[in-house]
Amino acid sequence: MMNNFIRKSSVAAAILAFLRVYLGYQWLTGGWGKLTGGGFDATGFIQGAINSAGGDHPAVQSWWATFLETVALPNAGLFSFMVMWGEILVGAALILGIFTNFAALMAITMNFAFLFSGTVSTNAQMVLLTVFIIAAGYNAGRFGLDRWVVPFLKSHKPRRNKKEKKELAVA
Repeated sequence: MMNNFIRKSSVAAAILAFLRVYLGYQWLTGGWGKLTGGGFDATGFIQGAINSAGGDHPAVQSWWATFLETVALPNAGLFSFMVMWGEILVGAALILGIFTNFAALMAITMNFAFLFSGTVSTNAQMVLLTVFIIAAGYNAGRFGLDRWVVPFLKSHKPRRNKKEKKELAVA
């Protein structure tokens, strides 16, 4: 019953639009602050997360600290770029309601990365709200650009005939 409401109701779509714009604003302003703040560098954040993996009650799990130390820290410039522009693009997409499900998936991925790194802040709240957007599917973007973009993309999707499907199945 709840799933049907969240995925089909126009009342739920309006509530989700409000949540979507709120989350989008949070992401957009976070990314914009990094972009205009004079050279965002994630090195300190990554190093702090790695340092939080030790002790009796570590804030960061060892497997995540290993990932940060071996992958993220040596590529801190790339990760800085991805975080900054990821926040801006996710924020804009959520505000506009375009590719809403994908934007929400990327948002929750970033939230979990921050949570795994020992930063609580508003990330837990944002994860909870984003779960509703993801669970709602298309309805979360119903009062946004997805209303026109999704049907357009579906109507212009290349169709395969039965022969092509069989050839793909054999290959």
